[in-house]
Amino acid sequence: MNEILLNTINQHFINTHLESDIGSLMLKKLDGYSGDKKALIAQIESKKKCQTKLPTWYDTKNIYYPNKLNIEQTSSEITAQYKASLMRGHTLIDITGGFGVDTYYFSKQFDTVTHCEINASLSEIVKHNYTQLKASNIHAITGDGIAYLQKSDTLYDCIYVDPSRRHDTKGKVFYLNDCVPNIPEHLDLLLAKAQTVLIKASPMLDISAGIKDLGCVKEIHVVAVNNDVKEVLFLLDRNASAVIQIKTINFTKTEAQRFDFKPADEALPPALSLPKRYLYESNRAIMKSGAFNAVARQLQLDKLHVNSHLYTSEQRMAFPGRTFVIDKVIPYHKKTILKEGLKKANITTRNFPLSVKELRQKFHIKDGGDCYLFFTTTIDEQKIMIKTKQLMTAS
Repeated sequence: MNEILLNTINQHFINTHLESDIGSLMLKKLDGYSGDKKALIAQIESKKKCQTKLPTWYDTKNIYYPNKLNIEQTSSEITAQYKASLMRGHTLIDITGGFGVDTYYFSKQFDTVTHCEINASLSEIVKHNYTQLKASNIHAITGDGIAYLQKSDTLYDCIYVDPSRRHDTKGKVFYLNDCVPNIPEHLDLLLAKAQTVLIKASPMLDISAGIKDLGCVKEIHVVAVNNDVKEVLFLLDRNASAVIQIKTINFTKTEAQRFDFKPADEALPPALSLPKRYLYESNRAIMKSGAFNAVARQLQLDKLHVNSHLYTSEQRMAFPGRTFVIDKVIPYHKKTILKEGLKKANITTRNFPLSVKELRQKFHIKDGGDCYLFFTTTIDEQKIMIKTKQLMTAS
């Protein structure tokens, strides 16, 4: 940690150049700074990335920032707060602490929290920042979290693990046994040290594969921010029953869209129908969870086709996703669609043989505008185009 970056002159320079062009800063002489110019500019770049993702860090004085990659890989505050809401107790250990955002929010729910980080430089940064954040109940140690657990006699109420998804030979990975630490390999140790274990997995991981690798899964949480799936969380409990709860949440700018179900709910077939007045498209968290039938049954909607994953109703319903009013349903015939004179529209395909790119080329439709087109297949196996307009979230 380069402490000269924390002096008054350099902190003032960082805070007054957050909107400056980085390329221009690299070329000019930085008066008042005698150290490594690249290090100072790296602080500016990393802090800028925290403005919306980590506003608490951004707004706190004398925070020291790691490289941009660490900032990109860390949890956002909104997802960290959500994870912290899932567990309660007196003691928690985060064995893969990183930049410490998750640990910081766990410290608001637990009496004592331990942060383990194998990277000595990052661990030093985190210790400094916790002092600035006045997080006095966090014990930050430098070292391998698994090794620390193996040597310690301490038992915890909860353990949190966010394994690294970068493999020395395989590059980016998402299977749990390819990550570091290898969670399935150390599962017995984790459950021997805590009643509850929360694991953050890649959004790319197949949920059924995670269940198979882990066992004793109590809950699965699929977390999206602005319809982009950020995290798949596996909450393990020594005494978990065979019934798993799957919970989804999508944080938008105006609301938190929630939908919960059990895997058995998905096995029950929904009602099917032709398009009615309203059309619904699930948010990405629900799509990732695999709740294609459960969302229809629970919200009393009809599906357009067993494989289309679009929903419809005559009366408008509150829905965790996008809602559209149907303007017209058009059979999929080239001449018929060309007669609509569509020049610009948003296009989505569900259970349809052509891609969005192919449809744009075929019908010469540019992206954008207020018109939303859905190309899909109906219950009678007919290909159609549904012309719609998106509606704002119902109050």
